[in-house]
Amino acid sequence: MGNSPGTAAPTASAVEDAACSDAKTPRTERGRRTLRKLLDAAAEEFGEKGFHDASVSSITRRAGVALGSFYTYFDSKDALFRALVADMSEKVRTSARSALHDGMGALEIERAALAAFLRFAAEHKEIYRIIDEAEFVDPASYRQHYETIAARIADRLAAGTASGEFRDGLGELEAWALMGMNVFVGLRYVVWGGADKSPEAVAAGVNRLLAEGVLKR
Repeated sequence: MGNSPGTAAPTASAVEDAACSDAKTPRTERGRRTLRKLLDAAAEEFGEKGFHDASVSSITRRAGVALGSFYTYFDSKDALFRALVADMSEKVRTSARSALHDGMGALEIERAALAAFLRFAAEHKEIYRIIDEAEFVDPASYRQHYETIAARIADRLAAGTASGEFRDGLGELEAWALMGMNVFVGLRYVVWGGADKSPEAVAAGVNRLLAEGVLKR
């Protein structure tokens, strides 16, 4: 959720590339498609069963690929899980980036980025279970996921200060606080559901809190 509006959008393969540190990089387009199938199937499998009950054989069946093909791209289920966390982190970034454009104000950027994240989470509710499990399955990936998002928010806050829209002194603390708010409104209004609020309405409410605070004026 981090690039400035003027930054070029990622290429079509950027999401797959994010996972390649734990996957064996495909050399062909067919290989890239197979890797994509494995990552998508893994998201379903881990999202439904959790890491420990998920199996490589079940993931390959979901993906519609031969079991042996799995080891062309991954050394283990653990490596696939780490790649999936990286893949989902990149998808969060690109979904938010797609909602931004040149000319947006700092507050408008925060609203649009949050609304885009909430729409993404509504379509991929498994992201919450998978990221939460990463705290125990692979703590380094869990920490990197949140540190990366917080750094992007901190960059946006700094840009808002530079443009004169945000006050001085905003930094890491405020970035983590804002990220925490975004994560938990997503949990409440998207994953749990049961509330008549669209992603846009939730993002607008959070945006109002950012703009007005909680003190009576």
